[in-house]
Amino acid sequence: MIGDISLADNIYIICGYTDMRKSIDGLCAVVKDLLDIDAENTRSLYLFCGKRNDRIKALIHEGDGFVLLYKRLDYKLGRYQWPRNRNEVKTITWKQLDWLMSGLDIEQPKAIKSS
Repeated sequence: MIGDISLADNIYIICGYTDMRKSIDGLCAVVKDLLDIDAENTRSLYLFCGKRNDRIKALIHEGDGFVLLYKRLDYKLGRYQWPRNRNEVKTITWKQLDWLMSGLDIEQPKAIKSS
């Protein structure tokens, strides 16, 4: 199914600012540069955010090609809490992805840690 992110084995958040004008090839180059991973040979979800913190791009390879998902928040709804250490890439959990998409920080110190 097109854009089924539940198939992802890993979720990577590309911290810092990403030029949101980049398309699939440009984002694959960012993944290659920062992770030294060929995005075409993995079943991972890669998340990118621009300077405004109101839009996210998600890149996933589905076996027969890439899918690029794009979400822009309405200006009234706030901003994403995006980690900004540019030289950092984090692997996050599905729960952290849920927090991120809900406008929360991916690090919730009071959350019960799953084993």
